Amino acid sequence: MPTRSETCGYVIAPDPTRTGLTRAVRGVDHTGAEQTISVVEERPLTIYLNSREIVTAMTIGDYPEYLALGFLRNQGMLSDGDVVTGIDFDEELEVVVVRTAVETDHEDKLARKTRTSGCAVGTVFGDMMAGLEGLTLPPATLRTSDLYALSHKINRTPSLYLEAGAIHGTVLCQGAEPLVYMEDVGRHNAVDKVAGWMFDEGVRAADKTLYTTGRLTSEMVIKTALMGIPVLASRSGFTAWGVEIAQKVGLTLIGRLRGQRFVCLAGEDRLVRDADVSFVEEEPRKSRRKGAA
Repeated sequence: MPTRSETCGYVIAPDPTRTGLTRAVRGVDHTGAEQTISVVEERPLTIYLNSREIVTAMTIGDYPEYLALGFLRNQGMLSDGDVVTGIDFDEELEVVVVRTAVETDHEDKLARKTRTSGCAVGTVFGDMMAGLEGLTLPPATLRTSDLYALSHKINRTPSLYLEAGAIHGTVLCQGAEPLVYMEDVGRHNAVDKVAGWMFDEGVRAADKTLYTTGRLTSEMVIKTALMGIPVLASRSGFTAWGVEIAQKVGLTLIGRLRGQRFVCLAGEDRLVRDADVSFVEEEPRKSRRKGAA
């Protein structure tokens, strides 16, 4: 079990010991020796908004209510004015139904659905960019000491990645403290779970940082911006369109964050370089993740 010291400060932290998230599978290695390893489970989850089926996502199965809320929120199907009257999850049917007080207008969005470069759900709607028109994020500063502290703690937190790999993580942070750490087989699912938690709890975004293990693609930047979060950081690299969007909306974009190193391609003027890099530890080998994840 994760110890209190390892997860102290988290509102939600990964629990790699949770039943049903992994399975032991036997195989052989390059020498022909038999091995038993832990692999991540994935299962379908169909999301309904009132009476209409929206999408079926492949997910690890934890926090289905947050995933559904966050997905609908990030796709523009739930707005600040919508009142959610109930969320019903049927584990046997693998269905979650989000109910609102008033029927929402989402049929046109379904007609414009397109596939993106992401894994798992990786679904975005054709007018998603429209939500960025006129959007300017708050000019939040980012202390490099906070950035290094977040990287240090997150990469040492017990997680499904460290247990079994083949998974992405997204962490909502405030200052130097990680708050909510979600994992899933798709990076979009992980960020949607965070968005769902924020929507459900009414958490403000202007003073938050979003940390992800995935690539900084256009959709990840768009989702972060639409959530109102002014800083997005990742262990991985960038796409050119993701950088361009970040620059337009005033999102501070940090990538290739490992040990003492990082690259800032948007919002460099909002960095406060208050950390003495000589005191920043390099990552232990067991905490390292694939850079292209």
